[in-house]
Amino acid sequence: MADEEPLLPPDEDSGHSPPPPSPPASSWRIGAAFWILGLCNNLPYVVMLSAARDLLEPRPGEERRNRSRHDCDPVGTGAVLLADVVPALVVKLLLPLVGPYLPDRLRVVGMALCLWGSVSAVAAAKGTLSGLGGVALGSAGAGLGEVTFLTLASSYPSFFFLLGPAPPPRPAPPLPHPDEGGGASEEKWGVAKAALRQGAPLGIVYFAEYFVNQGLMELLYFPSSPLPHSAQYRTLQLLYQAGVFVSRSSLRCLRLRRLWGLALAQVLLASFLLAAVAVNHLLPGLGVAAALALGEGLVGGGAYGNAYNNLSEQVPLPQQPLAVAVVTLVAEVAIAAAGGVALGAHAAFCGQE
Repeated sequence: MADEEPLLPPDEDSGHSPPPPSPPASSWRIGAAFWILGLCNNLPYVVMLSAARDLLEPRPGEERRNRSRHDCDPVGTGAVLLADVVPALVVKLLLPLVGPYLPDRLRVVGMALCLWGSVSAVAAAKGTLSGLGGVALGSAGAGLGEVTFLTLASSYPSFFFLLGPAPPPRPAPPLPHPDEGGGASEEKWGVAKAALRQGAPLGIVYFAEYFVNQGLMELLYFPSSPLPHSAQYRTLQLLYQAGVFVSRSSLRCLRLRRLWGLALAQVLLASFLLAAVAVNHLLPGLGVAAALALGEGLVGGGAYGNAYNNLSEQVPLPQQPLAVAVVTLVAEVAIAAAGGVALGAHAAFCGQE
């Protein structure tokens, strides 16, 4: 099949010339500002997920609740994921209800924050630095130093200095004639279809991905490895982040219009790792699990970057914030669902003596 065309192709007979491109200096400042925003916004989140097993480790002298072959902690790492994602999901669900009552400037800032995720450089920085931060945090343990580190990582005043004042608003397009209401409805339906076309496979990818990361990686324990269990978990998390870094950084080299192949690959990988947790010695060692974690990151990062890139090409600019918000909400719901299923998997496998 031919590549999908944009929803609204440019109208050459309309007599309206396209807006002039932004000056290079302005584009550089915007890119740098959102790079810093994405780095600071994601670093604490991914650090906590990478160090989840260390944060949930019993205190010295306390015994585990069971001695199953999975070397389980009392609480699964899915609890850390839910603690991170559920508050954000609640805010995103409530924002459409309170949005009309917010000042105009706050709505503009919220729209800009919604679009930061499509910047490939931001996502690339998140991958490597978050993985390295997770190893450092996990090695040090939980304490005041980690709280200070996360607090500093979450402060990003340089974003506002680099971004500068908002450009003047463009003139609003004329309101459609009452007889043309059907055209506006068709346009909105086209935007919704474009968002679901990217959001549905991305949600499947994210569900499988986070189920693996926060539900299965903690149960993949290799006693023959020289690394302790917590170090094995952090190693798998770091390699996953490395795969995300590579795939998101290669967006300009490899673009995918359809993401269902990536969704299928991630589901198959999650199914195989679930079987590896259920069947003892199915994986020969930590090296194979590490290669699979790297592949999982490549698939997940590729789906994320291409989903938002496809939206930017298929959805007209005025409707892009709505389309991005829909896709982001679908991904957040999938992540929350994966956290709940991860806790169920922890309870099921760790109850085996």
